[in-house]
Amino acid sequence: MFKKIMVPVDLAHKEDLGKALNCARDLARHYGAEIVYVGVTTTTPSQTAHNPKEYQSKLDAFAQEQARDGDITASAKMLLSHDPRSDVDDVLLKAVGDTGADLVVMASHMPNILDYVWPSNGGKIAEHAKCSVMVVRGQV
Repeated sequence: MFKKIMVPVDLAHKEDLGKALNCARDLARHYGAEIVYVGVTTTTPSQTAHNPKEYQSKLDAFAQEQARDGDITASAKMLLSHDPRSDVDDVLLKAVGDTGADLVVMASHMPNILDYVWPSNGGKIAEHAKCSVMVVRGQV
C-alpha cells in the first residue's frame, strides 16, 4: 500500500518524536516501505549544528540508527530554509513531492487555543499534501 514514508524530524527535539517514529517504523515494516527522514535547517549556526554539512551528518546518523534499530530501510534528506520557523510547512510540502512520498507520518502536539489562530504544522501538511498524512499526537 505504501512504498515511501516521509517523516519530518527536528533533531533538537528527538525525544518528543518517539511515538511518531515507532508508528512510522511499524508501517514501514508492515508494508516493506522505505522511510526518508526529512530535517529542515538554516545556513546559520543553530543549537543542533554549526552548518548544513554538520546537520546533514547528524541527520544521516539518525536515519542509520533508526534503520538499524527498526530493521527498516531508511535515508535522510536535509532541506535548507532561510527561516525554518516561518516557512517549515512550505518546505516540507515541497519535500513530499521531491521525495516521492506516498505517506507522511509526523508528530504533533496536543491542540490548544493558539491552533485556532495559527494552524499546527501537522494540520497544514495534512490539509495541503497530495498524499496521505498521519499526524501522531503524544510522546512515548
